[in-house]
Amino acid sequence: MPIEMVDPELRDGLAAFPEIDFRQIPLDLIRSQPMLFPPLEPPAPQPVERMVPGLDGNPDVKVFIVDPNPGATGRPALLHIHGGGYVIGAAGDMIAAQQANAMALGIPIVSVDYRLAPETDFAGSLADNYAALVWLAGEGGKELGVDPERIAVGGESAGGGHSAMLAIHARDRGGPKIAFQVLTYPMIDDRAGTSRQLPAHLGEYVWTPGSNAFGWESLLGQPAGQDTLPEGAIVPGRVEDLAGLPPAWIGCGALDLFIEENLDYANRLIAAGVPVEVTVMPGAYHGFDGFAPEAGISRKFAAARLSAIRRGLGLSE
Repeated sequence: MPIEMVDPELRDGLAAFPEIDFRQIPLDLIRSQPMLFPPLEPPAPQPVERMVPGLDGNPDVKVFIVDPNPGATGRPALLHIHGGGYVIGAAGDMIAAQQANAMALGIPIVSVDYRLAPETDFAGSLADNYAALVWLAGEGGKELGVDPERIAVGGESAGGGHSAMLAIHARDRGGPKIAFQVLTYPMIDDRAGTSRQLPAHLGEYVWTPGSNAFGWESLLGQPAGQDTLPEGAIVPGRVEDLAGLPPAWIGCGALDLFIEENLDYANRLIAAGVPVEVTVMPGAYHGFDGFAPEAGISRKFAAARLSAIRRGLGLSE
């Protein structure tokens, strides 16, 4: 893909992301690299680590709570699920953005440190995220003064994929009602770049078809793009019945590997009667807002997401 297709303000940001071959570099080595975005210093609200009860025989789950207004009651909350292609990343490494979002929205944000693939498959990570949701809608929410009817779930990339999976799982299980989905360039279809071919200019930068295939293979325990899925696996892009899911905001860059699956998912949600808002940023690659947060296009993207969350949770603009 010619670099001229990339927004000029985003080109320098590409240097911040090293080329990673997941099949050649041990995951432990990749995971051991220092965090790109260290937590913000006070007066930003500082993260508080908690362990919440696991469900159905699963271990307890670590979460990080960022609360800009301790002691407030009757308020909404956001359950955040971090990205990392299902195989890397940690909630604690990506807390700075949640500190900023919590201050901008004035609500608590709980970020889940779910178990990663391939050591843990789709069932384990989903169990971790669901346990955090149940806790936030129950005892944890009582501690934090959260209205259980006004909880949003959201995340970036694989975190957006996990959020979409969680919304489907909570609906099917009759679990806590989720008020809103915040799906930032979500990773939601294992067929992208495998059994479903994409235009050559999509996924050229940052997250490539090869990385995508590795992430899904690690999560599902089988090659990506197969005709059938493992029993119990939720791949949102393949779920036929999307009726009854929470309203959603979906945001993506026009050069992102995920743009086609994101637009397809939005269209199918709309067809199922689910309110959806879509934001597409021209000239933007995967994760652009993290690598070039001061770029004008990144600021517009962040503002659109915050505005959607405020509307979705009934907060004043």
